[in-house]
Amino acid sequence: MIEFQAVTKRYDDGTVAVDHLDLSIDDGRVTVLVGPSGCGKTTSLRMINRMVEATSGTISIDGADIRSRKPALLRRGIGYVIQNAGLFPHRTVLDNIATVPVLLGAKKAAARRRAEELLVTVGLPSELAGRYPAQLSGGQQQRVGVARALAADPPVLLMDEPFSAVDPVVRDDLQEELLRLQSELGKTIVFVTHDIDEAIKLGDKVAVLRVGGRLAQYDTPATLLAKPVDDFVAAFVGRDRGYRSLGFLSAHGVSVAPLPTVPLGSSVESARGSLRNGWAVVVDDSNAPLGWVSGVSLSTVEGELRRDDLVSGGSLYVADSKAGSLRTALDAALSSPAGIGIAVDSDGTVLGGVTADSVLKSLDDARRSGEVPS
Repeated sequence: MIEFQAVTKRYDDGTVAVDHLDLSIDDGRVTVLVGPSGCGKTTSLRMINRMVEATSGTISIDGADIRSRKPALLRRGIGYVIQNAGLFPHRTVLDNIATVPVLLGAKKAAARRRAEELLVTVGLPSELAGRYPAQLSGGQQQRVGVARALAADPPVLLMDEPFSAVDPVVRDDLQEELLRLQSELGKTIVFVTHDIDEAIKLGDKVAVLRVGGRLAQYDTPATLLAKPVDDFVAAFVGRDRGYRSLGFLSAHGVSVAPLPTVPLGSSVESARGSLRNGWAVVVDDSNAPLGWVSGVSLSTVEGELRRDDLVSGGSLYVADSKAGSLRTALDAALSSPAGIGIAVDSDGTVLGGVTADSVLKSLDDARRSGEVPS
C-alpha cells in the first residue's frame, strides 16, 4: 500500500502545489488522480518516486518511508510511463524495453528475451522489435513505454497522462489494453489524467483534487457519480453522471426480445416480408449484424440486398459479456435507427433486440433492490 500522510509540496516562491494530502492507495488496484490544471495531481504522482521531494508529511510504500531509500534505488522498483512515451530515439524498440533490466544487472541477451516477451504482452507484433521510435505510431510508442515500465516487473506503476497525446480511437484501445494487462498482472497503478471519463473507466478508486492540491473526494467511480460530496465534484464529474453511472450496473436482467433478421443477398421481396414494425437486421453468413433495412430504405431497391442498401446499425450490446452494462444496452437502443439495440453474443452473432424501455425497467428493478441509490 502507498500512503500519503499530511503531505504538502510548497515551492520556493510560496506556491502550494499539494496541501496536506492524506491518501491510501490499495495494492494491486488502479487509483486515478484527476482534477483541473494546477490541482497537484502530477506533483503528487512524482513525489511517490521522489522526482519531486515533499516539503512536509510522509509517503510510505508497504509501511516504509520512501525517504529511507536513495531515489535511484527507489525508482528501480517503480515503473514510470509518461505522455509521448519518452523513449530513447537512438535505441531500437527492443533495446528501449531492455534498458532497465540491463541497468539492474541482467545480461543483455536475457534482457532482450524479456523485452520480446513484453512486446507480445502489450499487444505489439514482434517485427517491430528492430524499429526505432520515430518509425512507430503514437499508440505503438505508448505501448512500448508501458512495456519498458514493466520490464523489471515492478510492483508499482506510475502513469502520468500516458494516453492524452493520441487520437480518441487509439486512446480507447490503449485504455482497454491497460485494463487487460491489469487483470493479468495485478500491479499497483497510480494513474494521472485530466479526463473524468478516463478516470471512471480505468480507476478502481478515483481521487478528485481541487486547485491548490487539496483532496475533494476519494471513492469508487460508482460512488463518485452517484454521490458527489459537493458542487465542485458534481460539476467536475459532469451533468450526465447519471447516464455514466449506468456503466456500473449489470445488464444481466435486461429483456432481449426476438429480432427479425435477413441474410445479405436475400431478395428485396423476402426482406420486405421479414420487416417487423418497419425494420429488420441484415446479417452475414455467420449471423453477425451488418446493418438495418426498413420499408422506407427498401422502397427504391430492387433485386438482391447489397451492403449499399443498408442503414447503419449503431452500437452493439454484447449480452453475454461480464462487462455488459445498462449503459452499453441503453446506448445500443438509443443509437439504433430502429430504436431497438442489437444484442449479440461474445462471437458477434445476433441474439435479439433491446429497447430503452426494457433498460429503464431494469434500472428501476436495480433501484428497488437497493443496487443503486434512488
